[in-house]
Formats: sequence, structure tokens, C-alpha cells
Amino acid sequence: MTTAPAPELLAEAVKKAAVAWISCGGADPRPVWVVPLEGRLYTVVGPREQPDPGLSRDQRPLVTLRGDHGGAIVTFPASASRVDPGGEAWDELVGQLSAKRLNLSGDDDTAARWAAECAVWELAG
Repeated sequence: MTTAPAPELLAEAVKKAAVAWISCGGADPRPVWVVPLEGRLYTVVGPREQPDPGLSRDQRPLVTLRGDHGGAIVTFPASASRVDPGGEAWDELVGQLSAKRLNLSGDDDTAARWAAECAVWELAG
């Protein structure tokens, strides 16, 4: 069982995160790129992005964030929810995510592709 981290430590780690290690259903943790927004982490999984670490099967993953030194600084149980492509926050959220996405191809409509082919996940601690 994972002990909940101090709220201040969790907030600071989330704010600085670019990569999270996600373990779903007891599987080995897998790295995914994330974007921190308003105390939550967001990630995109699917074709031409990154593989789903298991969020489609397990919406209670363990998330590990690492510090500048490379070692784990906090592990916490998260609540994962899929962001609705038709929801009111979609356009703004996808704009912020695509701005942080490295090596994004400029020849497609990212929002439409993510809505049709991928899943955007919100991870809250």
C-alpha cells in the first residue's frame, strides 16, 4: 500500500512534471509524457503518440514522479478520467497539450486526430 505524500510535496512535484511513471493493475511502471495544468497531470495516448500504460483498463493507477536527480520523489494513487473530446474544456486543453508535445507534425489537425484516434487522460492525486 502506498502512503499518501504530503500535499505540498505532491503539488510541487506535479507542477514540475514532464514525465510520469504510471503503473496500472500492478504492472511495471511505464513512462509517459505529461503536462501539468492546475494541479493535475494530462497525457495523450494512442496511435502516433505513446502507448496506453493501462489507463483504459485501470482508472486508479499509481503515479511516480521523479526529481531533477532522476530518483523518485513521490508516488501516489491517482484518479484517471478520460477527457471528453466534445466537452467544453477540450479545445483549450488540447491547445495547451499540443504546445508542449515534442516533434508534433504540423501537417495535421491535432485536435481532430486526438479526438478520433487517441485518448486524453487527466490524472488527479
